[in-house]
Amino acid sequence: MKNIKIVGLDLKWFLIIVLIVVACCALNVLPTGMVGAFLFLMIFGALLNVIGNITPFVKTFLGGGAIVCIFGGAALTYWNIIPAEVTENCTAFMKSAGFLDFYISALITGSILGMNRKLLIKAAIRYLPCIIGAVAAALGLVALVGNFFGMNAGESVAYIGIPIMGGGMGAGAVPIANVFEGALGIPSETILSRLVPAVALGNAFAIVFGGLLNRLGKAFPKLSGNGQLVISKDASLKEEKKELNVSGIENYAVGVIISTAFFSFGSLISSLVKMLGADIHPYAWMIISVAVVKCLGLIPERYEDDAALWYNFVSKNWTAALMLGIGIAYTDMGQIIEAFSPMYLVLVLVVIIGAVTGSALIGRLVGFYPIEAAITAGLCMANMGGTGDVAVLMAANRMELMPFAQISSRLGGAFIILMASIIIPLFF
Repeated sequence: MKNIKIVGLDLKWFLIIVLIVVACCALNVLPTGMVGAFLFLMIFGALLNVIGNITPFVKTFLGGGAIVCIFGGAALTYWNIIPAEVTENCTAFMKSAGFLDFYISALITGSILGMNRKLLIKAAIRYLPCIIGAVAAALGLVALVGNFFGMNAGESVAYIGIPIMGGGMGAGAVPIANVFEGALGIPSETILSRLVPAVALGNAFAIVFGGLLNRLGKAFPKLSGNGQLVISKDASLKEEKKELNVSGIENYAVGVIISTAFFSFGSLISSLVKMLGADIHPYAWMIISVAVVKCLGLIPERYEDDAALWYNFVSKNWTAALMLGIGIAYTDMGQIIEAFSPMYLVLVLVVIIGAVTGSALIGRLVGFYPIEAAITAGLCMANMGGTGDVAVLMAANRMELMPFAQISSRLGGAFIILMASIIIPLFF
């Protein structure tokens, strides 16, 4: 017990702080604004994250701590377990105070700038068609099957297909919900409540299919590279491990500036393009600008390292807090309960089948082993980002494919956000 640490704190000190926060909530004296909201989200987000990561079935099939944070936060709010003042403060912190945008800007900027440029450029040429094949097959199939259940094709794609293929919560469903809000005029929390069940179930099915594809590869060896994606064994497509060039605390400050500057640049371009009649979300322009800068090498490598350093800090320390905030501010438990039905389960399953089929077929055409292509470009598009990647690759017994899984989670999810920014205003 002495060796247990939660969010960097020894268990004893963590529990002391938990008691302080509980007492403040009970007496309604938890500070308002950023101080109280940040403390509450970090402490209870970390606690729920630990619970999710040690609960056997949840950690294996449902995404672990992320799911528990989201649904735990939604349940705490839905059943009024936490005071209304705390809920309102956390909601304001997530929305009007901009914590969500702050997190996402660090996530997108740092993850892309932190990638190996050679891998980014060369893998994209052959790998992106696999992602596109997975997305096209998944969305096309769910639109077709949705019609048989009496669901409009557009709704099937928007509320089931897109969120599953969107790369998880923080960099997927949440920004997608914001894109929908801007295009449809519907509050993002209402939209997110419809997206969360699809993301959670899609992640669970993706993990199960990882194990099934592993068995399929053993039964039909010609379909599998046993962890090797490229049939030609092109060495240039291997990830190169690189130590970040860090000299001091100021590196974090540079990372903050770069990530928020890219977000601001995306907002600038979005506003200029909107004047011309096209309404594309700032996230999409931020993604495009970061990818272009990375591929062309337009900023010094030390600044790329600073952005990656800041991304690592944010993703490691604030993800659980963000997930809990999403549960409190954006997730309506009542709507989630209403969403579950046999039809819903079938449509989620159809999305996963489409992702696997499309990526495997295109992967074979571009020179990839179908099993490995289906796992990385298919299932790792349909899971919940980083935690989902680990779970899927563990189930498939192919952890060496992590670099390509990360491309799916980072760039594939970004592609879905970009696509949603373009097609939602056109079809809704």
